[in-house]
Amino acid sequence: MPPLLIVAVLGLWAGPAWAQQPAANPPGKAAAPARNASPEIGPDRRVTFRLLAPKASEVLVSGEFMAASKALEKGADGLWSVTVGPVEPEIYYYNFTIDGVHTIDPGNPDVKTGSTSGTIQSVLEVRGDQPAFYDGQPVPHGEIRTHWYQSKSLGRLRRLTVYVPPGYDRDAAARLPVLYLFHGANADETAWTRLGHVNLILDNLLAAGKTRPFLVVMPFGYGVPPGTPGDNTAMFSRDLREDVIPYIDAQYRTLADRDHRAIVGLSMGGGQSLGIGLSHLELFSYVGGFSAALNGGDFAKTYAGLIADPAATNRQLHLLWVGCGTEDSLFPAAKKFTDFLTENKIKHTFRESSGAHTWMVWRRYLNEVAPLLF
Repeated sequence: MPPLLIVAVLGLWAGPAWAQQPAANPPGKAAAPARNASPEIGPDRRVTFRLLAPKASEVLVSGEFMAASKALEKGADGLWSVTVGPVEPEIYYYNFTIDGVHTIDPGNPDVKTGSTSGTIQSVLEVRGDQPAFYDGQPVPHGEIRTHWYQSKSLGRLRRLTVYVPPGYDRDAAARLPVLYLFHGANADETAWTRLGHVNLILDNLLAAGKTRPFLVVMPFGYGVPPGTPGDNTAMFSRDLREDVIPYIDAQYRTLADRDHRAIVGLSMGGGQSLGIGLSHLELFSYVGGFSAALNGGDFAKTYAGLIADPAATNRQLHLLWVGCGTEDSLFPAAKKFTDFLTENKIKHTFRESSGAHTWMVWRRYLNEVAPLLF
């Protein structure tokens, strides 16, 4: 059952008290804060989670800000609560488990969604004393634009998202490089904006003079629908090469050559960006993979063309960047891949960092890689 539907069902199961709002205060008395506010972040960055569920027997909270689930305690009025932390400033995702049922925090309207229901989680953002590199700041801002296009290669209508840097529309003569940026499994073409804050990261880098303006194209990474059989990467690659790139070059003032075209992705999209980019150096000269889903395959066979002439490959590649967190289950495959590149004398950067398979890692990687492009 999809998590959002679970919430609705649980609302009935827990009884009217779960959805009950505090009674209005008598005239002349100040309004009291909602006693079941969740999450509540204190000035010391300790976070309190609450859930009004008088008929529940057990409530747990699990999230990226702690190593294991933590039990909430039930009060006499049926209000469950627990306080954790202090929690370091970041954007985290979490869920409740109510009597074995995994669901979001019904008191929190900030929700992470994707292309499949299994990715739905509640969002906890803990702010620091200073703005983070991914925060909106008082600088010139670009735009996020959505396009529908007819994919001739796939025979269907599809959607993509484009980041356009500040000032693009004011300079009709300017032509820009393009980064093709891919999401991971169970996400969609909006993920890098909603969860990765790509527009805010690039706005801040541009304002600081750390990168040059470029377009970012974020297509939907499934050539076949999620969960259905078929060679997803092959179909997606065809759509990218035959439909998306020509469409972008026709719609925008691009520098439409390999020296001004980059391909980067995370997780599933990282495997796609490395596989497509390194097999099509006639199209891309900057290639990157964040926590790439490489599946520990036969690299010598998959990348035979890449290693056939290492000197020629190195002349074509302006950047090959691979990064993975050491707590990520995909780290061994990333290490195996970078060892393969080293053994075959392919120049590249391997970024070994702390962190697991999370957006916390991928936002940092984008912030590091963007200044290296173009």
